[in-house]
Amino acid sequence: MLIASYNPQSTGDTMVLIMNPDVADQQVSIHDDVARIFDEKTNRTLGYNFLKASEILPEIVTENGQVNLTSEQVQKLNDYLTNHGFPGDVEFDDQPKFVVGYVESLEDHPNSNHLQIATTDIDRDKKLQIVSGSPNMRENIKVVVALSGAMMPDGQIIWPGELRGVKSEGMICSGRELALPNAPQVPGALILPDDYQVGTAFDFKKAQHLFD
Repeated sequence: MLIASYNPQSTGDTMVLIMNPDVADQQVSIHDDVARIFDEKTNRTLGYNFLKASEILPEIVTENGQVNLTSEQVQKLNDYLTNHGFPGDVEFDDQPKFVVGYVESLEDHPNSNHLQIATTDIDRDKKLQIVSGSPNMRENIKVVVALSGAMMPDGQIIWPGELRGVKSEGMICSGRELALPNAPQVPGALILPDDYQVGTAFDFKKAQHLFD
């Protein structure tokens, strides 16, 4: 996975790359305007901070927020890393992180009276187990699923994990969580119209008018 963000108003010319979840024992190596964050036990890179990002990618100065890096931009970052003694281990990732899913079945959470476990089809019978607390959750609806590695509009990153002891592989989103215009500011999954196709990337542009 690869999440890149660039917020010049708050962090200056620093681009943050997130490649793996944080771990308890992590270290930071800083030199040549790069900070590498890595797992102390395995040496696996967790992420990088490029402290003078625009010197490597001048075009980035027009960005503000999450950045969808191209394969060419990733190669430039890796070239810079290897030329300055870092592993060139940034992997290009263009897989959609918000997809249209279909809730096939629900069961009660064994350790909660308000959570449910949704078996959700996200692409040609590829199913995810997602724990949801949406009060309007039900079977046979189309929903927006934020997959592991998604960055929500508020900056939250979705990781695989557990909710009260039950594995959850993503998040079923509300219109409010997706920051859609005029979305109700209350909890509840966004139930999509039938013209959204299961397994496709969620079209944020099209969805701007869902709550007109």
